[in-house]
Formats: sequence, C-alpha cells, structure tokens
Amino acid sequence: MDKVTILSYDQIYKNFIDEKYLNGESEFRFRDKQVKKPENGWRHLRSDEVERLVKNSNTAANWDEILVTDEFDTRLVKNNRFFGLVRIGRIKYEMLQYHDLKVPVGITDSSIISCDIGDDVAIHDVHYLAHYIIGDRCILFNIHEMTTTDHSKFGNGVIKEGEDEEVRVWIELMNEAGGRKVLPFDGMITADAYLWAKYADDERLQKRLFDITQAGIDKRRGYYGTIGESVVIKNSWILKDAKVGPCAYIKGANKLKNVTINSSEEEPTQIGEGVILVNGITGYGCRIFYSVVATRFVLGDNCNLKYGARLIYSVLGDNSTISCCEVLNNLIFPSHEQHHNNSFLISACVMGQSNMAAGATLGSNHNSRATDGEIVANRGFWPGLCVSIKHSSKFASFTLLSKADYPYELNIRLPFTLVNNNASTNELEIMPAFWWMYNMYAIARNSSKYQKRDIRKRKIQNIEFETFAPDTMEETIEARKLLEAWTGKAYLIRENKFDASMDIKELRQAGKKVLKDKELAKSLTVFGEGMENSKRKVRILKHYEAYHAYGDMITYYAVKNIIRYLEDNPGTTVMEMCHELESVRQREWINLGGQLINGDDLENIISDIDNERLNTWDEIHHRYDEIWKRYPMEKLRHAYLSLLFLHKGETETMTKELWFNTLDKAAEIQKYISDQVFISRKKDYDNPYRNATFRNEAEKTAVIGKIDEVSFVKQIRKETEEFLDKINNIKNTVSFN
Repeated sequence: MDKVTILSYDQIYKNFIDEKYLNGESEFRFRDKQVKKPENGWRHLRSDEVERLVKNSNTAANWDEILVTDEFDTRLVKNNRFFGLVRIGRIKYEMLQYHDLKVPVGITDSSIISCDIGDDVAIHDVHYLAHYIIGDRCILFNIHEMTTTDHSKFGNGVIKEGEDEEVRVWIELMNEAGGRKVLPFDGMITADAYLWAKYADDERLQKRLFDITQAGIDKRRGYYGTIGESVVIKNSWILKDAKVGPCAYIKGANKLKNVTINSSEEEPTQIGEGVILVNGITGYGCRIFYSVVATRFVLGDNCNLKYGARLIYSVLGDNSTISCCEVLNNLIFPSHEQHHNNSFLISACVMGQSNMAAGATLGSNHNSRATDGEIVANRGFWPGLCVSIKHSSKFASFTLLSKADYPYELNIRLPFTLVNNNASTNELEIMPAFWWMYNMYAIARNSSKYQKRDIRKRKIQNIEFETFAPDTMEETIEARKLLEAWTGKAYLIRENKFDASMDIKELRQAGKKVLKDKELAKSLTVFGEGMENSKRKVRILKHYEAYHAYGDMITYYAVKNIIRYLEDNPGTTVMEMCHELESVRQREWINLGGQLINGDDLENIISDIDNERLNTWDEIHHRYDEIWKRYPMEKLRHAYLSLLFLHKGETETMTKELWFNTLDKAAEIQKYISDQVFISRKKDYDNPYRNATFRNEAEKTAVIGKIDEVSFVKQIRKETEEFLDKINNIKNTVSFN
C-alpha cells in the first residue's frame, strides 16, 4: 500500500493479523503468552467508572474491551482515545521519578490501540500507541508514534509468513560486494559473525547457519512489541517494531525501527538525542547518543556510539566505542576505539584491541579500483594520523602505521611492528618489535587497560585480553623465521655466496648464525619480501634488536604461564609439568571474535554444525564455552612448547640448566619491562617542548603530576616485585625432578 485509503472506523484495531495467517487461532495467541497477568486478573469497568472516564474526556470504540485491575483510579486517566482490547494494570495516586523527571502515574492525552499496560505506569502525550505490551513502572512521555506491525521481527534477519525473500535483512560484512553476508539475530556475538562470514566457501555451513537462524525465530505473525519494566522513553518521535529491554532510557530519539534494544537492571542501555536505529540489535549496557545513525547492525554489550557516528552493515564487538566517523561493511571484534570525526573504515575485519586515529582512511573503492577488496587486521591494529591504505591489505597483530599515504596493498607479517612509508627514499620501512623496544608503556598497559574496561555482567563473548597469547606468539615465531631468512640472504649476497636456488631452510640457517653475532648482524642492510605489492624495497630496521626482542617475548610469555600453573598446582615438580605438556605445538590459532581457539577445535565446530550435531546458536555458544574452559591448559602447553622451539638445536626437552636459565632470563626481562615503562613515560615529562607551556616546575606538577605518581608506573613496579618474588619462590620451593 503506497497511498492513503479510506477504511471503516473499526479497522483501526481490527484485523491486526490477516485471517489467512491465523489458521483458526485467536489474533491474541501470542499477546496472551507475552503479557504478565495481574495476580487477581483483569476485570471489566463498572458503569460509574465508565461515566467518570467519559467526563474526563476519554473515548473508547468499545468500553467493554477496556479491562482494568481492582486498583484503578479513574481520576488519573484523562483525555485519551482507546481502541480495541486495552488491558490496564494498577493505577494509583502516585508519582514516578527518573533523574529530574517527575510524572504522575496514569494515562493522559494519548491514543492507545490494543495494548497491555502494566502496574504503576505513566503514559502522557503519546500520540499513537499500538500493539505494545508495557511493563510495570514505565514512563512514556511525549512520543509521536509507537507501533508494532503483525510481521515484526525486531531486527532479526528472518522473514514471516507470506513475506518475500527480498525483505529479509542481511548484513554484508568485510566486503562491499556482499560475498560475506550474514543474518543478524538477537544474541549474535562476533564469534558467530566471523564463523559465518569468514568461511563463505563452505556451502553446507552457510546453509546450516541460515537454517539455524531462521528456525530460531517463530515465523508466524502477530507478536507484540514489548517494553520491559522500568523503561523511560521521552521526547521521541518514532518507535516501530521495537523491542526494548528492562531499565532502558530513551530520550529524544528520532527513529527506532525494527530493532531489539537489550537492557537490564544491571546493564541498562541508554539512547539519546537525534538517534536513528533501523534494522539492528543492540547489546546490553550500550550508550548511543547525539545524532548517531545505525542501519543493518549488531552491537555487542557495553558499546558506545556517539557524536554523529555512522554505523552501516556492520557488527561491532563488546566494549567498543565509535564516535563521529563513518564505518561501513565491517566486522569489528571487542575493544575497538574510534573517536575522531574524520576517520573512515570500510570493508574490514578488525580483530579488536584496536584504535583508529583522526583522518585515517581505510579501504573502499575510494582508493582501490574495485568494490570487493578487504582489509584484515589482527589484534592491536593502530593506524596513525591521516593514514590511507588500500584494499586488499592484511596486518599482523599490534601493527602501528605511521602517518602516510600508503600507495600499495600491504601484507605485514611481523607483529608489534612500526610501518612507515618513506617518501624521500621511496621505500617501505618496517621496524619489527617496535612496541617492545620503544613504547613499552603502551604494550605493557594493553592487557590491564582492556580488562578494566570490560564491565560486562554477562560475558557471552569470550575474550583473550593478554597481549602475549598463542595467536601473537605464533606470529612472533614466524617473524623470527622470516628475519633469519632475510638476514641470511643479505649476508650471503654481501659475501657473494647467494644462489637463487637456495631454499628457506638454507637461508634461515645462515641467518641464525649471523644473528648470534651482534656486530656482524648490525653491519648488514636487510630487506623484507612479500609485504608490499610493488617493486620497491622494503627495508627492515633494527633487525638484530627485533630478532632478540621477539625471543624475549616468547620467554616472558612462557614463564608467566608456567608460574601461573605451578602456583595453581602446588607440589607439582617441573618434570611432572613438562611430561604433562609434551606434545606437538599447535601452530594454527584462530581469533574467533575475541576468543582464541585452535584450528582442530574450529574444524570440529564446523563439522558438527554441518552434520547437525549442533542445531541452535545456544548449542554453538555452549561449545565455545567448553573450548574456553580448556583454553588455559592449551595456552600453557603452547607457551611451554614455544619455549622449547626457541631453544631448538640446543635441546629438545626441558633440562635443569635451561629451566634455571629461563627463570633468570624472565627476571631480567621483567626488570627491563619495568624500566622501559618508566623510560617511555619519562620521555613526555622531559620533552622540552611539552615543558615550554608551563611557567615553572610547580605549574607542571600541578597540571600533570609527578612521573613517580603515574598509576600505571606504580602498578608495573608492584607487579615486577611480585613477579621476582614468585620466581625466587619457585627456585627455592619447586623441585625440578
């Protein structure tokens, strides 16, 4: 219907569901199941109550269809129009207060069509309220339109009886061409979205996930919109097919259409002025304010959208914040930060703990020829100010891009790396292990920062917050291999011993020997390969320092996990632990929406979905949780085997000498971390240009404090003392044999 038509007067409340979809059932078949019935039920109005309601300028299409409870004060119901079956809970002479807003319980100046209204509700100036179930103690104040259709889906990507496939809502993730589209559903987490979008080539998996999602939502028509208990909605324009959870606060919203707003008393969601949300689902505890527009989206728990952000065709993971910018066709894992007005993120899979700087322009056909390119960035991705990169590009964990316009596609395979486009030499410069060597404050603070920001009460998406984990350490191991090969090649070329037929093992063997000799290694100019789609050189900076920094990271990762295990299992000897951990190192780790799982477990999940052993999203989530429970032990095993790999060639198993040398090395590394955290932070305090803005030292101290009082500097010093004490305790109390 696309034009205004004339209907009989009673059609305003009749035929909510077309008879052909009822199959002989009542049109209230779902409404009666959805509503919470009063303890003593409803009753019809008495004749004197009808008379008083009429005197209060109320009208009804049929007063017999207005049902109330025993506590019903007619004085508080004024100037309303009622249509169809309206059931009203307790109305007493009381006030409701939320912040500075105080309104009387009751219903005034509103048009209400076929609704159920809970106890102690305040409905004032709601111009059109149709087919909603309102929970207890709600405030609905100054709302223009609030209605539910018979085919409401509340943001889920399903279709109802009689609907064309064309109306189904898909979210086209990671790729503008739609080749990785998924169906949103209430309860979707980033692990689900990645499983669905990434393995697009598995046709059986794609069909099964489609069927599981469609089967998870009743396709029959007639569900009412619901407003949970203690919800406040004020000064808003349109809510259509919106399902709102308890304790949500909505003020000044422009349009909420086909959405589920998850909220609870512990994790209330808030939506503010000028917001438009269409075809989407928000998680619990979200805050969405100030002219945000989001369409075809899923938000995780504890997310923030604000200051005019545009989120379209995207899934945003838990604990993330996006403001001011444009984000299209993305899958973003938990703990993503994007705060600036002029950043632009298109067709990317960003795997969390990431930060987008101002002016960053990532992806889209604005800087590529085609619309089907992609960007994949592992954990810790940080493009700097005014960065521009092209599709298709891929980045290892904790890649930092310096300010530049990168003219070619990139595949950065070295983690913790600084990337720079040196226009003066026309070279791409790569400094591996940059964070470890030059900004320890940031990398050491990373894990605790994201853990503190994780205020979720219900943790459905499992998240690995540790910087050093199986995924990043596997990248680190592979990075050491690449540095060995590239260093070996540089040495052999200089010595006129290089042969193009040499394989990677020969190059690595040569490079490994060179990297043991500091002077020899540092005398070489090393170039990387396979990291930029161009013929220009890719210069590796500080290859010697980076190689050994990577080794320190692996040692530190291993010892931290071993210490944790020995503390949790008192009386265990070192050799008993080693025997338990002996295995083949698992080299394939997948970041599944923030949760790390090994390749075998992922294959089993896919197989069990394909073969109908996992048949609902709840069952799939339960499998994630089962794997997560095993993860600490798998992580420990990986850490131990990574340590042995580091010393491969010297020993194949743990020896007493290696054990004590490793503990001593870990103690040195922890002291280095503590010192570097202080040094990294002290650079800001000693910078003469920063100091130039202060009249004297006293003013500087009053504004930014003393470096020794920086909370994280104090925290890392305390952690260092505790770590060293643990190592000494293990040396003295844990038996090797």
